[in-house]
Amino acid sequence: MTQLLIEKPQQHTQSTTEQSTGSEWQIEAKRVTKLYPKPESKKETTAVLDGFDLRIRKGEFLSLLGPSGCGKSTFLNILAGLESYNGGAVLVDGKRVTGVNKNIGVVFQGYALFPWLTAQKNVEVGLRVRGVPKEERRERAARVLDTVGLAHAANRLPHQLSGGMRQRVAIARVLAYEPEILVFDEPFAALDAQTREFLQGELLRIWEAGETKKTILFVTHSIDEAIFLSDRIAVMTKAPGTVKSIFDVDLPRPRDTGVRSSEDFVHIRSRVARILEEEVNLGNAH
Repeated sequence: MTQLLIEKPQQHTQSTTEQSTGSEWQIEAKRVTKLYPKPESKKETTAVLDGFDLRIRKGEFLSLLGPSGCGKSTFLNILAGLESYNGGAVLVDGKRVTGVNKNIGVVFQGYALFPWLTAQKNVEVGLRVRGVPKEERRERAARVLDTVGLAHAANRLPHQLSGGMRQRVAIARVLAYEPEILVFDEPFAALDAQTREFLQGELLRIWEAGETKKTILFVTHSIDEAIFLSDRIAVMTKAPGTVKSIFDVDLPRPRDTGVRSSEDFVHIRSRVARILEEEVNLGNAH
């Protein structure tokens, strides 16, 4: 059986190899703290993240799991430069995150498509904002729509597309920017199970087909989704969130749906579920 590695970052000491090749970590979160004002008091705050540590290698697919309200989406927003933080450091390519980074593309659960624009024009919108010339916008939009399997639907409006197709347009829009890093905030959560599994496979196909694999941070509540997609899975504690355990997903690539019934997949699922259940139970006890 494949060996499963669990490391606890708060107790983790860098090996000599890691110290000598620090550049492999494209994303680094070091003791990150995020505070929000308490609704009932303007002076008091509550911590959503406290001592959050995480490192992600260039070209790695890492999923973030944790109980509801533990700060998964908050960290994603901090990484993307959409939210500030109160302590610690978040680094991308060795540089501190201080605002929106054009090399990071974000895909949210909501499709955020303009209802009066076709799929093609929705993809072009972001490119136009970035000053990309008209002809190049058209070419890039057409190319990424073909990549996500929607070349035939380029001239359809959002209401003429299924939920899965709309999410693929949202993914295409981000791919068109050609960012180095992709972050996903539960992009398939609102879809039915069959469509969700199909899009998981499509996402892997797109990622694995790239000349250079993009670095991906994927927030999800689904253990099976995290295992199927990822190189590693980070499991967070209840709020205030930090990383409790990290699991290597040592399953061969490319992956197809058959891997879900493999002995190794089931073994990893049981280990991740046990750690996650501990945190959910702790949260319910308070």
